[in-house]
Amino acid sequence: MPGLRERFAALFGRREADARNPPRLVVPPPPTSDDVLAAMDKVEQQIEGRVPSVVAARVRRIGVTVRDTVPRMDRLGPGSAQAHTVVATATSYLPEMIGGYLKLPRDWADRRPVEGGKSSLLVLVDQLDLLASVMDDIRDAVLRADADALVAHGRFLAEKFGSGSLDLGDSGSAESGQRGEAQ
Repeated sequence: MPGLRERFAALFGRREADARNPPRLVVPPPPTSDDVLAAMDKVEQQIEGRVPSVVAARVRRIGVTVRDTVPRMDRLGPGSAQAHTVVATATSYLPEMIGGYLKLPRDWADRRPVEGGKSSLLVLVDQLDLLASVMDDIRDAVLRADADALVAHGRFLAEKFGSGSLDLGDSGSAESGQRGEAQ
């Protein structure tokens, strides 16, 4: 005869976990660079011909920044909050913003005040401007890292080779000797 626990489990459609095969939590893999770019493409396709030009221009600007940043995100380091923001912008923040706006009837969304005297359109524009600013800051940080590496390499070369002359030592070619005579 089944115990009380088994009866409740049967009544509510639950089974006790098998001790030999405990349930596993399956976590989906993080989005790849291709996933992020595909999400950005999807948002841009979604708005085509469906939003005012002020919205389309801002979404395109964010898209350009995402596309510039995604191939360089490894420079931000593992677990970077900035890298997460780039991914979330393309896969979550932007699609949810646009999706919410597109659910509304155009005339109502574009004219009816909903917050602080602003229409849904103006609220969306403010949100897109904020997101674009954040994305610009992240892109600048990524590119600044590349520029800093270039400057550091220049310093290395200056230390290695001095003030611009290359010391080829005794292994210099006859041609370099001829150049020296011509000077």
